[in-house]
Amino acid sequence: MKKMMPWLVTILLSIVLIGVVAYFIGGKLLGDTATDASTNKEVEVKHLTADERVEVTSELKEFKRNLKDSNKVVVVSFAFQLDSKKTKEDFDKIIEIEVKPIINRALADMTAEELNGSKGEDLLESKLLNEINPILDKKQKLVKVEITAFIMTNI
Repeated sequence: MKKMMPWLVTILLSIVLIGVVAYFIGGKLLGDTATDASTNKEVEVKHLTADERVEVTSELKEFKRNLKDSNKVVVVSFAFQLDSKKTKEDFDKIIEIEVKPIINRALADMTAEELNGSKGEDLLESKLLNEINPILDKKQKLVKVEITAFIMTNI
């Protein structure tokens, strides 16, 4: 019996731990509300209509840049969804002087292989999202970056 006691305790702790994890994950997956990590308040997920999306989306069309591979060039168009109309207005003011250089540096460090396929596009979108958000004011937020057009060709 003494040799079985550590095994029984380990199994019991494992079951309790799995139950606690399932409770927290299941609650977040099944609910329509999300918990704000900073305040632990429940926040309702707001679904935007098409008109509301247009009001908070800024576009950058036909951005051209050569890649890390010296013989490849890309022409990319982006749609940036922001959290409010005010944020979009501020974003449009800095798109030429702060956003384009960030995109320029991101593409300069990428190879054609890294950009191939949907995984490559997802990588670029997430990289831009993470690098552009810090340049916005603290209360403003870039919600989503989408590639709307993408062409890669040899020079």
